[in-house]
Amino acid sequence: MKGNVLNTDLIGKEKRMSFFIGIDLGTSSSKFLLVDENGVIRNEVSKEYPLSFPRPGWSEQEPEDWWKACREGIKELLAGFDASQVQGIGTGGQMHGLVVLDENDCVIRPAILWNDGRTAAQVDYLNGVIGRDRLSALTANIAFAGFTAPKILWMKENEPDAFARIRKIMLPKDFLNYRLTGVHACDYSDASGMLLLDVEHKRWSPEMLEICGVTADQMPKLFESFEVIGTVRPEIAADLGLPAGVRVVAGAGDNAAAAVGTGVVGEGGCNISLGTSGTVFISSKKFGVDPHNALHAFAHADGGWHLMGCMLSAASCNKWFCEEILKTDDFAAEQQDITDEKLARDPVFFLPYLMGERSPINDTNARGAFIGMSMDTSRADLVQAVLEGVAFAIRDSFEVARSLGLSIPESRICGGGAKSPLWRKIFANVLGIPLIMVKTEQGPGYGASMLAMVGCGRFESVQAAADELVQPASVTRPDPELTARYEERYRKFRLLYPALKDVFPQLL
Repeated sequence: MKGNVLNTDLIGKEKRMSFFIGIDLGTSSSKFLLVDENGVIRNEVSKEYPLSFPRPGWSEQEPEDWWKACREGIKELLAGFDASQVQGIGTGGQMHGLVVLDENDCVIRPAILWNDGRTAAQVDYLNGVIGRDRLSALTANIAFAGFTAPKILWMKENEPDAFARIRKIMLPKDFLNYRLTGVHACDYSDASGMLLLDVEHKRWSPEMLEICGVTADQMPKLFESFEVIGTVRPEIAADLGLPAGVRVVAGAGDNAAAAVGTGVVGEGGCNISLGTSGTVFISSKKFGVDPHNALHAFAHADGGWHLMGCMLSAASCNKWFCEEILKTDDFAAEQQDITDEKLARDPVFFLPYLMGERSPINDTNARGAFIGMSMDTSRADLVQAVLEGVAFAIRDSFEVARSLGLSIPESRICGGGAKSPLWRKIFANVLGIPLIMVKTEQGPGYGASMLAMVGCGRFESVQAAADELVQPASVTRPDPELTARYEERYRKFRLLYPALKDVFPQLL
């Protein structure tokens, strides 16, 4: 049952039912799920907030906007339900964002987000002076512009007075957890993306903290994603209408939470997330590192590890092109003229590097581009090029994984972009594998609620929760003929970025 209308025949039964709240702290909005102990989503609420671009390439948000959305969202979520049944809260959140608090736990400056590109100089210093090999030995990763450590260095160099006031450093979802519990905490999956964590040994790296000019006391305490960090503070519980003692688990980075929500846990699972950013997520019970560091080596929310490729602009490319260029928000209508006969036959290519790019090229100077247009290029051709360009860029990360000897026979897929049957068909044939949609589409929020269930004892492990709660809904299978056509198209796509790589910096 979804929504606020209760079936009176179920009221007695519902009073014996435990509820869990899953939060997905996204870039443009937060989503809140009320999930019962059987994994049924009883209600969902979304709250939007502003995103600021104070300079070209910069991206910031006010943490207090997240907390305002959280307070309003939870109250609305619980309207019409018996809030005394809520046992736990879990949060999945946008990764890498730098949130800094002073000695009074007040926010010092707006959060610098995952898609902020101001740290090119700091990334060059870390990768070039400290050295990629050294970084990889300390953290299992190299520096990317979106990571948190370069942002700390940027703040140290450009805002020294504010930097001197820092008493706590945390990530976006950890700020919500702090406001709920009063505990400064972070989980291993989210901490992995800071370039401050010794991922293999799951501890803060003393060397990296020293390089960034911060101390262990300024860092939050580390937890597994499903571990309880505390309970909701009494005054907050009273404000939200929650009972006393509601447990809050550490939660996870959004991609790890989405992987849990789609059942990608344990050994060898794969998930593609088509949200604002796009990710390829490959889970493992063993720690491993891509020797070229094109893929990130992070801890997973199930207690294991994963490799991940991340492109900065995925579904946001389609949103940008439709809303800003075509001036429409009817995405489905724009795809109606893209028939099966046109797939893999579009003469136009699109490079989806609107915010620079992370995996696997790691180039903050890269930019978006349409290539191959002519006088007969149509509106639908450009829309198709955008959809295919994102799929080709995701395949770049797949190729890195395959070069490591990893077998990926199939993948789960989630996120707003995955709701498009056409886009799923393009992805399945570009990658040449079946793509599985699960019955619960709310990946990060649902995964966060599952972590809360584990923390509250509903399940003994994340694997057990996934085995019982996550069920497939549909499968999109590749067509051999179409896959062959896309193979040829992908080889041509691979020629474009190298040809433009040296041009992009000259355009800035």
